Amino acid sequence: MVQAIVNNLAPLFFIIFSERYNISYAGLGSLVMLNFLIQLIVDAFCIKFAARIGYKKLLVIAQAASALGLILLGVLPLFITPIYTALIMAVVVYAFGGGLLEVLVSPVVDAIPGEAEQKPAAMSLLHSFYCWGQMAVILVSTFLLSIIGLDRWYILPVLWSVIPLANMFLVAQVPIVPAIAEKDAMGLRGMMKAPVFFVCLLMMLCAGASEQAVAQWASLFAEKALGVPKVMGDVFGPAMFALFMGLGRVIHGLRGGKMNLFAYMFFCSILCILCYLGITLVPHPVVQLIACALTGFAVSIMWPAAFSLSSARFPMGGAALFAVLALMGDMGCSSGPWIVGLVTDAVGSIRAGILVCIVFPVLFLVTLFFLKKQTKEMKQ
Repeated sequence: MVQAIVNNLAPLFFIIFSERYNISYAGLGSLVMLNFLIQLIVDAFCIKFAARIGYKKLLVIAQAASALGLILLGVLPLFITPIYTALIMAVVVYAFGGGLLEVLVSPVVDAIPGEAEQKPAAMSLLHSFYCWGQMAVILVSTFLLSIIGLDRWYILPVLWSVIPLANMFLVAQVPIVPAIAEKDAMGLRGMMKAPVFFVCLLMMLCAGASEQAVAQWASLFAEKALGVPKVMGDVFGPAMFALFMGLGRVIHGLRGGKMNLFAYMFFCSILCILCYLGITLVPHPVVQLIACALTGFAVSIMWPAAFSLSSARFPMGGAALFAVLALMGDMGCSSGPWIVGLVTDAVGSIRAGILVCIVFPVLFLVTLFFLKKQTKEMKQ
């Protein structure tokens, strides 16, 4: 949930930053890219040092950095000009915390003893709380902005910092199941000898890009392209996206052991492609909003399933596996929204920017065909 705050709070202010501070769409997209690039750098750091430093210490540091970054997001723009510089400074700090959380939480849960076939479902359930956090950020922030006014947007980041501050103390008290010992881990070099490892990395990149290309721009898309007020834009854009993404992960989390994971992933990938086409090519606002919401359901399984499939193929991958997967996921999370902003500035159409990013769910579908074929060959 803290990672959801880190990734989704600032985009709610994009319309404010654009209209009141004259920050370009490319500049806004660059803020998103910077957030995920910093997380990417942290992912690379964790490949080597996470196991050595210790998961609990880094989890506490992650919460502290997330809280500090959110406080800076609210405070620095009041004292530093240009405001874009202040935003960059805040993003760097909270992205550091978000990057640590992304790498550490999944392997901690994956290490909890349980039946192997149930672990993908557990991963989906875990990641569903990102969606509930995203919904809370959107709905609560939209409600508060309607009360205090858009000019006082800077109050919200400080209020949201309370959650990671509380978590910082809670995490310190939680017993953590030890992950694979570093000496027993397969190591990055060992995994790179298998071609399927690079397919898993491409899958993670496409998962991140497919999700964030729509999620990060949903609010502004609803307001600018569809002409709805900001409150409606936030509720019917990113909030509905988060709701459907959360529902998709909960459904798999509760019924994952009884579902064919590959069949579910194929269905979601095709649905994602259709949703991208609906958002960008169907000239009807209601259909576009529905397609935006259904995109959340379509991408719901991509990220956690890619984690689970990769972990199943490299059970001794250890911290390095989850870190490099998170790294590739963040590359997708940064490149997708950045491409949308770049194309939007170039051609003047946010629909065109989103349409270009349809390449990511298409590539995700291609990787599924490869992994399905490789799985059959392993069983034979």
